[in-house]
Amino acid sequence: MLGLMKREDIEHLSTLSRIRLTEKEIETLPKELSTIMEYVSVVSGIADNKELDKPQVGARFNIFRKDSITNKPNEFSEDIISEMPESEGRFMSVKKILQTDE
Repeated sequence: MLGLMKREDIEHLSTLSRIRLTEKEIETLPKELSTIMEYVSVVSGIADNKELDKPQVGARFNIFRKDSITNKPNEFSEDIISEMPESEGRFMSVKKILQTDE
């Protein structure tokens, strides 16, 4: 079982990801992140299981649903753009990382 993350870890992660957290979020995230990490380790264990690579007998089927838009156009755009460190219009400004002079 993974231990709970410390407050400093949460603050450091929020700084790295440039996400502002409320005091309540800082208090609740350690337990939530630990639970998420435990779940990821369970899923990783299943993915690493070579027994599941063998053919299996049983019914297999897909569940289909109709795709539908659940929000209005641009409903969240303003909120998302306001959280960006730098933006130009509707786009996030980022540091150039590729060299194009080759």
